[in-house]
Amino acid sequence: MTTWLSSPSMVDLVLLVVALEAAWLLAARRLRPAQVMLALLPGVILLLALRAALAGLDGVWIAGLLAASFPAHLADLAHRRAFATRR
Repeated sequence: MTTWLSSPSMVDLVLLVVALEAAWLLAARRLRPAQVMLALLPGVILLLALRAALAGLDGVWIAGLLAASFPAHLADLAHRRAFATRR
């Protein structure tokens, strides 16, 4: 079982759950696609970095994905702050 937990397939399963969450947020909560994308994108990028590490990709890819998650997170925070001040 530990082999499966440390395989890239486990991350694929988690990414599928995130996609289902996005669909639910769009349908049930009636959020705008930009809101959902900004909220979930940093986590998806981090999951892709984890998948790259588990798949044995070069460290440059992992570092690039980790670096890309930070601006995505900042964009989400800026959007949430702008939304909160409009309310």
